[in-house]
Amino acid sequence: MSKVLVFAAYGGAENQEVVEREVPQPGPGELVIEVRAAGVNPADIMMRSGGFGTRRSLPSPMGLEASGVVSAVGEGVDAFAVGDSVLGHPTAGEGTFAEHAVLDAAKTVAKPEEISFADAAAIPVAGSTAYDVTHQIELEAGQTLLILGAGGGVGLMAAQIGKVHQFTVIGVASASKRELVESTGATFVESGDGVADRVRAVAPDGVDLVVDLVGGQPLRDIAAVAKVPERVISTVDPDLVGELGGAAVVRTAEALAKITDVISYGLVTPNVGRRFSLADAQDALAIVENGHTAGKLVIVP
Repeated sequence: MSKVLVFAAYGGAENQEVVEREVPQPGPGELVIEVRAAGVNPADIMMRSGGFGTRRSLPSPMGLEASGVVSAVGEGVDAFAVGDSVLGHPTAGEGTFAEHAVLDAAKTVAKPEEISFADAAAIPVAGSTAYDVTHQIELEAGQTLLILGAGGGVGLMAAQIGKVHQFTVIGVASASKRELVESTGATFVESGDGVADRVRAVAPDGVDLVVDLVGGQPLRDIAAVAKVPERVISTVDPDLVGELGGAAVVRTAEALAKITDVISYGLVTPNVGRRFSLADAQDALAIVENGHTAGKLVIVP
């Protein structure tokens, strides 16, 4: 038997529970891993609430990224073998807050020895998103990148990617995350009322690219500091960013392998903070849901 965190109905945390199931078996193009760590993301809460507009069979396993050791491979999977260390995304309808998870082989890469399982678990969602959102519009060295929501897992990696490319990085986050944001080399600006004026104080000519990881009113407030509206990209609020003249992030298939390689060389760190057992996974989700996350949270079954 194998434990997994599921939600039994769409809505709040009261619908979550850890249950036991048979160890899953891989289908064609899939592989099963013994999970070593799984990353926690705001998208987990959005999926549980039905926010993506697609309905899953219930009860539905939770979790969108994991690292682990391959225990079984499905038909047509030639790139991986039992015993390999990997990181990746679950196949459709599956989840990673579990002792065993079914991954999509096409969305899985080998885990380099230089990367711990905990750090690797933060790469498929947060790392890939950070890579895509900082490469969608190519900036030159010295140009200014502003990150709204710089204190979370995606934001901290995006700030580090900006430094690798020698951008001038401004990180907008709550006051409690100042030290963490500044540890990436970014200039910290406190979020909240008057944020646009505070940004203009450090970038009076405006910024070359705004990366939004928050959405809603904070995005509306900060968008005006972009030199041109087209250089506002959001990972979370495609409707509003379109209304403002910007664009939603474009996901690419190659991002996972590329950011994994960058992290293996030590150029970017996933900034994993607290670790939770599977039994305490709901506590991790509550922290993310309340917006109190500093860095990346992972579940270690």
